[in-house]
Amino acid sequence: MYDPTVARLTYRALLGRRRAAILFVLPALLLLIAAAVRMFAEADDQIASNVLGGFAIATMVPLIGVIAGTGAIGPEIDDGSIVYLLAKPVKRPTIIFTKLIVAIAVTMVFSALPTLLAGLILNGNGQQIAVAYTIAALIASIAYSALFLLLGTVSRHAVVLGLVYALVWEALLGRLVAGARTLSVQQWSLAVAQKVADDGAVTSEVGLPLATVLLVVVTAAATWYAGQKLRALKLAGEE
Repeated sequence: MYDPTVARLTYRALLGRRRAAILFVLPALLLLIAAAVRMFAEADDQIASNVLGGFAIATMVPLIGVIAGTGAIGPEIDDGSIVYLLAKPVKRPTIIFTKLIVAIAVTMVFSALPTLLAGLILNGNGQQIAVAYTIAALIASIAYSALFLLLGTVSRHAVVLGLVYALVWEALLGRLVAGARTLSVQQWSLAVAQKVADDGAVTSEVGLPLATVLLVVVTAAATWYAGQKLRALKLAGEE
């Protein structure tokens, strides 16, 4: 189910100069914000939660997920170079699974680690806030990568659609419309973080049992459907 050659090519595509530069911007901004806040204020649990929840989880993690998830396969489909990979004796679900693993790894590294460092800067992990939001970032990385990898296989406008979901659905409607919060990866990951943090330090609009089911179902369904879409792609000469 995992192909090292596909993984190496995907890592190379995601961590090329241009895309890697974009990946570094948001984590650097988070750490800069955390340092600035800490410089002008004492360690405060509520401030730490606001920064980590409002910027790291609500903005940074989904945007990095968009870059990594769509970038793992979208450009190859758009420029037609995917045909060279499909011509290899590698099963297409294996290609999708391998690219998903790479996208998850990249998203986790560029989102969870900065989240942990920012939390430690802000309040030294008081009330387990830094660890809780780091776990939320790790969990969200998996679901976002699967969703945005799927978008990369079904649409040439995957980045735009991913940004709409991340910035409009989750960041805007998720705060204003109660029903939208139930269908929010952000809220699902926060439900797990709420369990880890001390009482009241982290909150979610979705209960943990429902959040766990939705995380598993959405991740599995998105991965399966992406595999089916890639399987449906025909090479020249195929019947």
